[in-house]
Amino acid sequence: MKDFFRMLAVALMALSVTLNSHAAENAAPLKDVIAALEKGYSSLQDVQADFSQTTVIAGINREQKGSGELLLKRPASAAAMFRFNYVKPKQQIVSNGRQVWFYLPENRQVMVSSVADMFKGGNSIALSYLTGLGHVSRDFEISFAREARDKSGNYQMELVPKKPSPVLSRLQLTVSAEAVASFQRSGGVKDIFPVMTSVIFDAGGNRTRIDYSRVRVNKGIDSGKFTFRIPEGVETVKP
Repeated sequence: MKDFFRMLAVALMALSVTLNSHAAENAAPLKDVIAALEKGYSSLQDVQADFSQTTVIAGINREQKGSGELLLKRPASAAAMFRFNYVKPKQQIVSNGRQVWFYLPENRQVMVSSVADMFKGGNSIALSYLTGLGHVSRDFEISFAREARDKSGNYQMELVPKKPSPVLSRLQLTVSAEAVASFQRSGGVKDIFPVMTSVIFDAGGNRTRIDYSRVRVNKGIDSGKFTFRIPEGVETVKP
């Protein structure tokens, strides 16, 4: 169950990914990159995307890969709901905003936990970003990475949480230069998810990278997608 909490929190922290950005001609100050990132979150209602995930286990330098589809919804008057349908490895993580189900079909088991239990303590930062209410300037000490821009001109930031947790000791983000340039021109953002790459480091030195494709934002996902019905004959496990 502990590994499940770590894996889910990492996944939720890395939801902010978008594609096809282009470099701005002039470098933006750090405050504008942060502002473009934060402003995108404010209009988040729902998102659906394909994802691929790579985790490198510290010490043995072994990779674990995963992929699938995610759905996320943030109702105006209720807690966020989410669903991860992993194709590899085959599993599902589903939440209706109150309860979380982690289904392992090969084991014929489903682990059930309340959202409050999962995100208590330092892990609550993951839920903060999931709901779109996170503010990086509030939660992190932020600086540009050693190389402030990648080869395409996108901005690379290093974020250290003001309250580190077992699931997050450090975060690296690559932010779309196009999104930042748009913010500088108009004060608004086109990309609700302006982060192109997320790399999450936990307290044990393990790192996880998650990339998203076919990102669809604010399309109106049915709330019924976030209800999990336990299959007949499957064992229920509670912490």
